[in-house]
Amino acid sequence: MTPRYLKYFWFSVALFLPSLSIAAEDLTAASTLQPLNLTQHWNGYLCLVLFAVAYLFAMTEEVTDLRKSKPMVLAASLIWVFIAIVYADKGMSEQAGLAFRSSLEGYAQLFLFIMVSMTYLNAMEDRGVFENLRVWLLSKDFSYRQLFWITGIQAFFISSVCNNLTTALLMGSVIIAMGKSEPRFITLSCINVVIAANAGGSFSPFGDITTLLVWQKGVVPFADFFCLLLPAIVNFTLPAAVMHFAIPKKQPEAVQEDQQMKRGGLVIIFLFILTIITAASFENFLGLPPVAGMMLGLTYLKFFSYYLQKTSGHSDIPSHELTGAEMANIKQQAVDGKIDYFAPMKMMNSPLYKEAELDQPFDVFNKVANLEWDTLLFFYGVMVAVGGLSFIGYMEVASMYLYSDMNPTVANILVGIASAFIDNGTIMLAVLTMAPDISQGQWLLVTLTAGVGGSLLAVGSAAGVGLMGQAKGVYTFTSHLKWTPVIALGYVGSIVVHFLINGRYF
Repeated sequence: MTPRYLKYFWFSVALFLPSLSIAAEDLTAASTLQPLNLTQHWNGYLCLVLFAVAYLFAMTEEVTDLRKSKPMVLAASLIWVFIAIVYADKGMSEQAGLAFRSSLEGYAQLFLFIMVSMTYLNAMEDRGVFENLRVWLLSKDFSYRQLFWITGIQAFFISSVCNNLTTALLMGSVIIAMGKSEPRFITLSCINVVIAANAGGSFSPFGDITTLLVWQKGVVPFADFFCLLLPAIVNFTLPAAVMHFAIPKKQPEAVQEDQQMKRGGLVIIFLFILTIITAASFENFLGLPPVAGMMLGLTYLKFFSYYLQKTSGHSDIPSHELTGAEMANIKQQAVDGKIDYFAPMKMMNSPLYKEAELDQPFDVFNKVANLEWDTLLFFYGVMVAVGGLSFIGYMEVASMYLYSDMNPTVANILVGIASAFIDNGTIMLAVLTMAPDISQGQWLLVTLTAGVGGSLLAVGSAAGVGLMGQAKGVYTFTSHLKWTPVIALGYVGSIVVHFLINGRYF
């Protein structure tokens, strides 16, 4: 570093360190103040109305075509504006700022964790990992009943490492392709996949937003989540066993396709597993938050993408569709007799071109750009808004009602039922914000019920909402509702099994 840049460096440090000291003093002073109870204040009532209206718009996204992140981020911003107005009037602005930063820190950890997971999923999709699985299933001579169980079991285990929406859409594409002539098979299989995806995510610390929130909060250790494996299996298999007899006894027509995984696909799967191990190790052995391990895991993918870019041997062969201008140029050259008009098409069907497609490099930052930003911003709105309501005092009131005046088992079962109407991530965040004084077994119970309770209704989870859009007119809210009593059987069964095998935690 040259003396000139050293001068700038130390000048920046000299400016930065005092600002850290001042910020630390402000945080210490703010932390000594008691928050105001605004639950009976007009400001608190207004914030409740804002949150309710915003969430109503988020739940009716399919009807209004208004992205769910827009009303939630607006409501979260306004809630903290109204809180800040009251605190500024009382001369307590520092405390409001500290509380907002606390909510923002919780979201930042969740955002980075999900960002890494989604980036890996997008990379695997780019390499044809999911498409390869779909084609493999389509090429086998499975019956409808066999495919019903195969897609359900795969959804159960895939959702333990992927989010339930991605899992459901992957299995949904297989179901729709195989059941074109059997709408009943599509309907029942979609219901089965929703149940399986939600159940599979409930026993894994990184399988669902609920377990991820609980793990990051530290109320349940990493290894203890797997105590919910057997209850999750019961939750999935009981309804599936009943629906099995309603599946047509027919054989779908097998589809033969040639689909090869692009170069690096298997390595990316390995790196994703290694990233999950890294996150678990950071939390268990180093005492660092799991998100720190996930960010280290992202560098695995970044360096591997660099390797793929540098070792790609077919960069001179086009890997994109021809634009209108390029096609017009080809036509003109063909008219002039300079080239064979069909040469580009011949090249695209050639083994060399297909080999080049399998060897296409990819840029990891493109995968970050393709994240589901609407979902990420929606969770920002939810977490920051719930943080505001908690700061007002409403979470303490709810906690007193649920976990002081009511048996915690009953409260946790009701939380699961509520997750069929309200996003399970929001429900779990509210419970964590309440911070009830309950046993480890009860924390595991609410993790289970909040995770699988969304299966009771089609709109209770992202998996159900996604499949309703994918299988429009075949898998609907009403068709799912007809099987709700059977799904409830699995819900009750999973709770009973949890008490039987995990009694030592209560």
